[in-house]
Amino acid sequence: MVKQERAARTRQALVQAAAEVFAQDGFVLASLNSISRRAGVSNGALHFHFESKQALARAVEDEAAAVVRAIAAPAAGGAPNPLQRLIDATHALMGRLDRDVVVRAGFELAGGLPRRDGAVDLRGQWQGWVEEVLRDAEREGELAEGVSAADVSVTVVAATVGFELLGADDRTWTSPDTIVQFWDLLLPRLAAADGFGRLVSAGTPAAAPGRT
Repeated sequence: MVKQERAARTRQALVQAAAEVFAQDGFVLASLNSISRRAGVSNGALHFHFESKQALARAVEDEAAAVVRAIAAPAAGGAPNPLQRLIDATHALMGRLDRDVVVRAGFELAGGLPRRDGAVDLRGQWQGWVEEVLRDAEREGELAEGVSAADVSVTVVAATVGFELLGADDRTWTSPDTIVQFWDLLLPRLAAADGFGRLVSAGTPAAAPGRT
């Protein structure tokens, strides 16, 4: 049991170190020596857990994907309506991008070129969830007259992916204030009049788990 726990800690240290090096140097320039040094382990220990740099990148992406799933899953049952779920999830995701290098590196790796075999499409995963929750909003009559889920999906995905990309160099783009400003601008055009007043652009307590 002690050996297994030590192995798990070493593996997690390597994933964290890999994320930091990938975020700093990019996948192409990142070296396994840099990752092992940052993790405080030998090259032999690194190769025991990961056979290649590609395998390390996949581990970072997988962990980031798990965070995205966790952000979407609690929101699906925790907020009162689909639009508020979407608002809460954007706050939660941007909060994780701001402070969690594994999530940040996962998105950067997923969007990088050249594409690697087996790479996780994190932005596609996020896009799929946004489209799904907006279809729910459309079915429940939460969208304003003449506004379609497909049109809103394009806007929300483009904006949030833009915040993610810009936030890599300037964390202001992923700050709560920026996300509130975005929703304050969009919601009057997006939401049906009878539900607009119930929406909280700063997010509800349902968003809190993604921020911590």
